[in-house]
Amino acid sequence: MTLPGVRVHPQGLCESTDVGPGTRVWAFAHVLPGARVGRDCNICDGAFVEDGAVLGDRVTVKNGTLVFSGVTCEDEVFLGPNVLFTNDMRPRAAIKRSGDELLRTTVRRGASLGAGVVVVCGIEIGESAFAGAGAVVTRDVPAHAFVAGNPARVKGWVCACGERLGEDLVCPDCGTKHERAGAGLRAL
Repeated sequence: MTLPGVRVHPQGLCESTDVGPGTRVWAFAHVLPGARVGRDCNICDGAFVEDGAVLGDRVTVKNGTLVFSGVTCEDEVFLGPNVLFTNDMRPRAAIKRSGDELLRTTVRRGASLGAGVVVVCGIEIGESAFAGAGAVVTRDVPAHAFVAGNPARVKGWVCACGERLGEDLVCPDCGTKHERAGAGLRAL
């Protein structure tokens, strides 16, 4: 199938009809029917986007990443190589769950998940948060939090530009000031 403005590599497979212009689907990537993919996304080699998954605009899905049904990634989310989302807390081969039986996961605008991050279903990763490589995210991550480890724990704070913040919560790179907002931060 050909979608206007969507580039699918000859060895890529894009079966969804809901893919925005400017999106690229590379070799051995597979986007199932029923997946929603926004504009200007980059779905790299070997990635898989299941029916019922939602990717906003300008989302990067690096090589080998698996985005299953029930996962929503808002605009400008970065999913590093081999990121893995789950969607069932009680998987059994003989029991097929779908729709509302699956737990939803949301990755808010501008968040980044490093290489090999595992996201256990039913959580929210806050705006501009950053999960370090190899983290196992088992609970909600506040906005602008930097988390790492297994299970992932807050180790500090990051700016929307990706720079780590010091105690003063001012970005040393772009100068953006931040303040506490609930469990997380917000830019001023």
